[in-house]
Amino acid sequence: MVSHIARAISAALVATSLVLGVAATAAAQRPTTLAGRSTVYAPQAMAATSQPLASAAALDVMRAGGNAIDAAVAAAAVLGVTEPHMTGIGGDMFAIVWLAKEQKLVAINASGRAGSRMIRDTLVARGFRSGSQQGAMSVTVPGALAGWDMLLRTHGRRTLKQALQPAIRYARDGFPVTPIIAAQWANETAFLKRDSATAATYLMNGRAPKAGDWFVNRDLARTMQVIADSGVRVFYGGSLGKRIVQRLDALGGFVTLDDLKRNAPNWVTPLSVDFQGYRVWELPPSNQGVAALEMLRILEPYDLKAMGHNSAPYLHHLIEAKKLAYADLDRFVGDADHLAMPAAELLSDGFIAQRRGLINTSRASERMDPGPLRTKSETVYLTTADAEGNMVSFINSVYDYFGSGVVVPGTGFVLHNRGAGFTLTPGLPNTVAPGKRPFHTLIPGFVTRVVNGREQAYMSFGLMGGGVQAQGHVQFLLNHLVFGMDLQGAIDAARFRHYDGYRVALEAVITDGVRSALQAMGHVLIEQPPIAFGGAQAIVRLPKGYAAGSDPRKDGLAVGY
Repeated sequence: MVSHIARAISAALVATSLVLGVAATAAAQRPTTLAGRSTVYAPQAMAATSQPLASAAALDVMRAGGNAIDAAVAAAAVLGVTEPHMTGIGGDMFAIVWLAKEQKLVAINASGRAGSRMIRDTLVARGFRSGSQQGAMSVTVPGALAGWDMLLRTHGRRTLKQALQPAIRYARDGFPVTPIIAAQWANETAFLKRDSATAATYLMNGRAPKAGDWFVNRDLARTMQVIADSGVRVFYGGSLGKRIVQRLDALGGFVTLDDLKRNAPNWVTPLSVDFQGYRVWELPPSNQGVAALEMLRILEPYDLKAMGHNSAPYLHHLIEAKKLAYADLDRFVGDADHLAMPAAELLSDGFIAQRRGLINTSRASERMDPGPLRTKSETVYLTTADAEGNMVSFINSVYDYFGSGVVVPGTGFVLHNRGAGFTLTPGLPNTVAPGKRPFHTLIPGFVTRVVNGREQAYMSFGLMGGGVQAQGHVQFLLNHLVFGMDLQGAIDAARFRHYDGYRVALEAVITDGVRSALQAMGHVLIEQPPIAFGGAQAIVRLPKGYAAGSDPRKDGLAVGY
């Protein structure tokens, strides 16, 4: 097993170096592929995460008798140690779970709410920046830990104390930092130095750890051990919660102890659409999953395969569909308790036909108005599957790199800045207000299909990276379901990322001819680093066993037994 993981890690690092080299060589000669890995196959269980130690931890849990739910939580906790700029107990989480025994999907929204003192007029007066705010003003209640606990208590076999043990060991004893994580960490050095407790937690003698450096976070190990021994109430209103509130009070934050006590994750009903003989599932608001489904519905009548993969006409149609779907996010999506119309209405035949009719097939539009009556984020996505057929699609995030940048001294973890997801524009579902959930970019995905008259699990998948997630989901699904790429190939294939207006970024392997044709249609091409295009993981249920893929744009890997 160890040698298998070592070989997989070596392959992951080789693929990573290939991807990082793409930008440097693009000017001389465009590479023809981003591929560097094979799809992983295994007979019993599988884990795919963005960091090798998390994948190994998930597999160890399942080998020891835990199920896919236990493995997902253990992996998420490890990622909070090894990929701390992206995730941790100071953030939020969502998941879609296929329960093999019940033969059904369940889904959880474990996002926290705005503090009871988070009032729009106060934010306006203090210069709050929607979409980019960091610091104490941006902190909402972190919901991830409560979500982990609820998943385990409802559908797991392990306790939270057991699930946290691998993460506690890595935090206490240390681990070598991986290359892509190290590079991203280093880019945030100046930001980390703004807060003394944050610098003390994440910098080594004033600098970020380099690839291969041994990193230890004993404060986080102690915090997680307290949670393991005392339960999540110590965070949500107990001694740890009191420390969080005191620190935020001192820095001008809005979360109170009662806000932490009131936090509660909830089960939600996923949204779905039929596509190419499969059913694609996403979470409902407050996140952007409906945008991926809206894009698929807009695109379905077009003969995308005949256009050619990543051809100019193909990319143009996807980009324009993205503009329409994301315009509807801005207008109609926010806290589920405050929607102007049901999210399912965005997927109705009449609404989709009206939106599709706005696409100019030969000319880029600068902006799309929302239909009748956002986004930067740093995230981890992971997926697990066990021998019984349970599958978990799981996403956890602190929003921006290192979230709010606020660490309560001695706790070892950063608080997220998810409040930046609110808008200050009055009268919208996502307008900031006390006790409201902000708009979320986090979207785990799932695919089912009918076999012998019964709905069966087919694939758990996700793609981290803020505003690229919904458009990335669609590109990955089209690669696999329309163009027939195998799982790893569908992940590796070059992506676009539309930002705003005419501005679109393309990965380096997309040809100069395609670039010229898109520019002639009015698209403005911009350069972005590989990480801007997200990082995907996916697992497919085979008639016997599993197949899995992991994105070479990240440090992780898929591994099974």
